[in-house]
Amino acid sequence: MNKLVAKKKIKKREHPSLDIVSSYGVELSGKRIVLCVAGSVAAYKAIELARLLMRHGADVTCVTSNAATKLIQPDYFKWATGNEVITKLTGELEHIRLADYNQSDLIIVYPGTANTLGKLANGIDDTPISTVLTVGFGSKIPILMCLAMHDSMYGNLAVKKNIQFLKNKIEFISPQMIEGKAKAPEPEDVLEYVLKKFGFSSALKNKKVLMTAGPTIEHIDPVRVITNQSTGKTGLSLASELISAGAKVTLVYGPGEEKPPNGAKIINVLSSKEMLNAVKTELKKKFDIVIMTAAVADYIPTNPSKKKIKSSKDKIEISLKKAPKIIDQIKKFQKNVLLVGFKAETNLTKNQLIKSAQKKLKESSSDMIVANDIGSSRYKKNPQNNQVIIVDTEKVVMSKWMNKQKIAKFIKKQIEQKIK
Repeated sequence: MNKLVAKKKIKKREHPSLDIVSSYGVELSGKRIVLCVAGSVAAYKAIELARLLMRHGADVTCVTSNAATKLIQPDYFKWATGNEVITKLTGELEHIRLADYNQSDLIIVYPGTANTLGKLANGIDDTPISTVLTVGFGSKIPILMCLAMHDSMYGNLAVKKNIQFLKNKIEFISPQMIEGKAKAPEPEDVLEYVLKKFGFSSALKNKKVLMTAGPTIEHIDPVRVITNQSTGKTGLSLASELISAGAKVTLVYGPGEEKPPNGAKIINVLSSKEMLNAVKTELKKKFDIVIMTAAVADYIPTNPSKKKIKSSKDKIEISLKKAPKIIDQIKKFQKNVLLVGFKAETNLTKNQLIKSAQKKLKESSSDMIVANDIGSSRYKKNPQNNQVIIVDTEKVVMSKWMNKQKIAKFIKKQIEQKIK
């Protein structure tokens, strides 16, 4: 019986290649991309493209032509993506599963041959790739064609006619004209095109961002602490969004439950004093943006006990003192930095929350305050969702009720508008 229970507890491990997903960013997270690999010698670059898309969060499935499988074995594509490779159509209706209405977010043909282009333009679907493209074309899934062929083929009137016919119906990335060949664009160029297509913002590219996130803990004695109920999820989701947008993020992170995003410099701290000292140290370097999402303790024990307080006492009194406000220190170190603060309140009306945010905006010399009410019944029922009000010196905007990942995207958009 015990062995049976133990077996049930063993989880099936995901394909090891999926370990790289979102290692560079999360802007393609949740995006399903079909990568059609046609029979060009440039097919070997499709492996690199698939991995780049995955590293930015995408789920990639490859469809290969017979000619492509003679150049690269299908197992290589399976290794690269962690997904089964479509080399032929069966009773499983792979073309419908991948390319019917809303089944995928994007179909990329890389490399795209004159043969594949001609079949799409003329409604011919006698191969797995051409059939997937025909279905995707009909269901209006975006198609991105990355052509690769000899220059003479690229200049063929029939090829030009096919390109012209499809020009306003699908998207093209121009090939590189090198050594008498129209070579496939580099995988990095395709990735950049896809990122922009799905909302990648260059406004934050290479901006240096200092963030705080998570709670702090303040010791009463060596084993007992005062803390805030913060998982750090909103802050870390925002950090991921900024990294995905090209920002260089330094994250001062308290003991939150969420795993910090890949791509950020992480500085782990515990107490509000440690967080303040870490922020001061980092501000000796130049930053473009400082974002204070951390739920820092407002009050800390005046005289923490060096020994564990005995539990035999019926009653104890703990004296608390006001902790320094980290956000109030920022503009003293870097006057021109864009400062974004966060304000959590409980059980306020919309107008009261706005006034509270405006007050904090002025007191902290911030450029933007993100405020929310964590005392509402709606939030308590599902704390994975939230609604925020963003206040700056010019306007007030409110988000919808949505999950914290979408809240992070909403906040990122407002920050982008401030730095443009």
